[in-house]
Amino acid sequence: MSFFAVLLALVIEQFKPLPRDNWVHHLLVSWVGWTGRNFDAGREHHAWVVWGVSVLAPGVLLGAVYLTIAHWSLLLALLFDVGVLYLTLGFRQFSHYYTDIRDALDRGDEAEARRLLAEWRHLDASELPRTELLRHVIEHALLAAHRHVFGVFFWFVLFSTLGLGPLGAVLYRMAEFAARYWTFPSKALGVPANQQLMAVSQRMFALIDHVPARLTAFGFAVVGNFEEAINAWRRDAALWKHANEGVILASAAGAVGVQLGGSAAPGVTPDRSRTFTGGPTEDPAADGSTAGDPPQIAHLRSVVGLVWRSVVLWMLLVALLTLANLVG
Repeated sequence: MSFFAVLLALVIEQFKPLPRDNWVHHLLVSWVGWTGRNFDAGREHHAWVVWGVSVLAPGVLLGAVYLTIAHWSLLLALLFDVGVLYLTLGFRQFSHYYTDIRDALDRGDEAEARRLLAEWRHLDASELPRTELLRHVIEHALLAAHRHVFGVFFWFVLFSTLGLGPLGAVLYRMAEFAARYWTFPSKALGVPANQQLMAVSQRMFALIDHVPARLTAFGFAVVGNFEEAINAWRRDAALWKHANEGVILASAAGAVGVQLGGSAAPGVTPDRSRTFTGGPTEDPAADGSTAGDPPQIAHLRSVVGLVWRSVVLWMLLVALLTLANLVG
């Protein structure tokens, strides 16, 4: 049933995506903010209480609702899965920025592309050179595809196989959102509003994302240049500060033959670098970049193809498992 739930959710999302400023996002912001205000008393162990209430409670609640519905009707349970997946999984939750940036670059409007990237990732991209602009768009898009599609997909399939419906999808989405929310800096201090919550949420999301990140990287290798992807994974994953991001980006860089990373602008998340001067050089080893060609507009299309082929790969595998289960 997990195959049909994912397929239907992806199809519906393509025709009726959530708007950019949607009620789900506002609800998540309100929920995580409320749990922080009401369960955080300033001590270290309170950070774990806040994380548990913020992340685990919604997953357990929806898992219980699913079990109740499934007890009465498998069809209603399937529809419930589709509804939850529609809210937690999908390309259109981020792809409009990617498409708009690509269209702006096709028109030669780099200023608009920089503005869109800054709006998307909340970073100052006004001085971003063209090659670095393309590199950051590719890196952010690859990570967004993993977090909005593959990560949710893997956790949903796992818990759905165990009979717990969308619990895994909600758990992954809430953990990812909490990790972002508590990293957001205070406007007054310019640092994370709560250091303890930031540390706990990032540590837990890194743990939850450990296996999905490597499955995503493996999928990129299978549907791309396998040998180069595996070599880049082994050689270049450590170029990025966060290990889970490193394996995804290194594998994708090898799979499509594009140069990613670089010591001049060493990160793709706000806690790493706000400076975008310089960029990859002709010698990748000199600045910590992966091997490959400097990013070009053509690589944006290559990345889209890589992601979609990987989606087809994993959907086929789940379909085969579903068929084997039905036959068995």
